[in-house]
Amino acid sequence: MANVFAKNLSSKQVMATDGTEIGILFNIVMDIRTGDLIDLIVKPDMSLDTSKYKADEQYILLPFESVRAIKDYIVVDKNMARGLVTEPVNL
Repeated sequence: MANVFAKNLSSKQVMATDGTEIGILFNIVMDIRTGDLIDLIVKPDMSLDTSKYKADEQYILLPFESVRAIKDYIVVDKNMARGLVTEPVNL
């Protein structure tokens, strides 16, 4: 993923890979020792069922690993954002 300045992320719309509107980016959690980004703090869309997401008061927390693209929107993998990681099937 290309470098993106934090100021360009402020108030950016967050969407799932299936087109679901998740909400607006409020803040980002970062590990100050390593500089790793941990979570996106998102103000959820009014129509979003937040019961399937990790919540912190009025916000939901999406793991940064779920981010797939950052352009006009921040696009996240819906299953990873909900903490539903599927194991690969070996045939």
